[in-house]
Amino acid sequence: MLTKMMERKYWMKTLATVAILTCWAVKWAEGQQSDMELINRGCSQFNVTNLSDFTSNLNATFKQLRAQLNGGKHFATAQQVTGSPPVYGMVQCRKYLSSAECLACFSAAQSTIRNCSAVYGARVVYFGCFLRYESIIFYDQFTEESRVSSCSNQTALQGTAFRTAAQELLQDLQVATPNINGFFAASTKNIANGNSSTVVYGIAQCVESISKAGCQECLSLALSNIQRCLDYAHGWAVDVGCFLRYSDSPFFPLNQTTDLSPSLKIGGNSRKKKAIIGGAVGAGGISLMLFGLLVWFKISQKRKMIRSRGNISEVTELRGPMNYRHKDLISATKNFSDDNKLGEGGFGDIYKGILNNGKVVAVKKLAIGLTRRVVSDFENEVRLISNVHHRNLIRLLGCSSKGSELLLVYEYMANSSLDKFLFGEKRGSLNWKQRFDIILGTARGLAYMHEDFHVCIIHRDIKPSNILLDDDFQPKIADFGLARLLPEDQTHLSTKFAGTLGYTAPEYAIHGQLSEKADTYSYGVLVLEIVSGKRSSELTKDDDEYLLKRAWTLYENGKQEELMDEKLNPDEYTHEEARRVIEIALMCTQSAASSRPTMSRVVFLLSKEGTLLSEDKPLLRPIFVESDYRRVRDHHQDPSTSTASSTSNATASVTQISGR
Repeated sequence: MLTKMMERKYWMKTLATVAILTCWAVKWAEGQQSDMELINRGCSQFNVTNLSDFTSNLNATFKQLRAQLNGGKHFATAQQVTGSPPVYGMVQCRKYLSSAECLACFSAAQSTIRNCSAVYGARVVYFGCFLRYESIIFYDQFTEESRVSSCSNQTALQGTAFRTAAQELLQDLQVATPNINGFFAASTKNIANGNSSTVVYGIAQCVESISKAGCQECLSLALSNIQRCLDYAHGWAVDVGCFLRYSDSPFFPLNQTTDLSPSLKIGGNSRKKKAIIGGAVGAGGISLMLFGLLVWFKISQKRKMIRSRGNISEVTELRGPMNYRHKDLISATKNFSDDNKLGEGGFGDIYKGILNNGKVVAVKKLAIGLTRRVVSDFENEVRLISNVHHRNLIRLLGCSSKGSELLLVYEYMANSSLDKFLFGEKRGSLNWKQRFDIILGTARGLAYMHEDFHVCIIHRDIKPSNILLDDDFQPKIADFGLARLLPEDQTHLSTKFAGTLGYTAPEYAIHGQLSEKADTYSYGVLVLEIVSGKRSSELTKDDDEYLLKRAWTLYENGKQEELMDEKLNPDEYTHEEARRVIEIALMCTQSAASSRPTMSRVVFLLSKEGTLLSEDKPLLRPIFVESDYRRVRDHHQDPSTSTASSTSNATASVTQISGR
């Protein structure tokens, strides 16, 4: 009898031990599954032209990245620039991974990214790491592409309590992480539940090559994007510069948690924070076995969720903008006083405003009739544009509507608009580097609008007064009052002309055929204005030529560098550099829309060295140079009566929003 009792106790202990091992083995398997789960992938639309150089550079770059990870690093950059195109690469692992786990994640990412074939850029993101390469330097980018987020389909068990805890945890991570060396933090938040407790687990990480300010902005956007997930057990958000994730089950070792308190104080959070790691396992073999089964069930459900959702990397959602109180904006702008007026834009005037919290903003007071269609278009446009986040696009912070008054609130740009530096009181003060940065940044902003956002946005009014400059003279495209969306199944829209003559593509101005290549044309004219310091509508004294016609004449005679602004220091640029930028501008203004490059192609060409004619077809002068300009100008209204802006030469129309 005693022997049987001892035998029974032995088997109970054995089962208990097996249950514990099973439980932790399953948890370990869950972590491995999560870390190696592909959550986002993107490939460039453009194939490389020199496959041999590309393959050699890509292989060498990946080899250098692996060598750095072998040395124990969790973040690495490498580049190979022999031949064309060059390859710049970056890899980053979550810091809770071991070196071996980091290398395993890199190997998986390297295998997956090669499925993009020979293209100019690609990225893959796993829960445990990400890998990216481009043909241009991108190490300082933090929010360039469409943000991606996803939620589990399992509702959090604690309901409101879980949401509150997850919100507080993610807010703390968002504040603290930019102040932590290496831009990584892992922490937990405990939810009391009678005699037991539930823990929320979260991490935040930024790319180590971006600035502290870039990390702050990227995580702020990620936090906004993940808000919709907080009622669910698991969620994450990823941008090009950061990653944010939370869960109701552990996905990192508990000894890897970060003390956030010192960094929260630096970040201005006065609340005392303490990471509480909890969890209890009931006594007895049966309880342990049940616990193990529960964990296994949760993992099975999670895997089912992943399979059923298909490609979760495509999940995204539009968020509405912040609603400001009308009276607060009245107070901020001193009742829209003339002293606070910054300028005039499409559909209304713009005023400087100082909010109650001291934040300086730009408030646009729309001057349009409030028909039902206008109000609907206004709401749709605001909802769309508030989700467009790119370093070279002005940020729409929110809106307000009361009675017949519609107000838009934008970020404030201290250096105002580009036209003041080209044609106004600050004319000639921009050096060549500043001008080139404006040319490249504007191209990147347009490439994002046309190709990287989830719908194709056509601006329709690219010109110097709609290019704002921040404190570092980096450009931000503004005034989306004329923006249109291009449905995915259409090559162009047929619509009434709206915009500014002198910047308008011929097929749009004459025939009303609108595509993203109309923006490309406007961009080309803008570049010519930036390098020459002359208005597009300004006639030359000697030849009675408009800027575009003069540029083409100089190009055809091999003298395009004569177009450069005489106020520029010739020692700041080479003749080859000047010719290359002007040729790119002329490529954008070719007669046929199909002959103009995409804006991503423009970004690539601006980022490479050498001339263009050896690679591209001969450029074709546009028909819309002088006679058509005068004809369309006379067909539309007189420049002095334009409603788009003080420099506009055409009427404006209300944006029509349609899904892609």
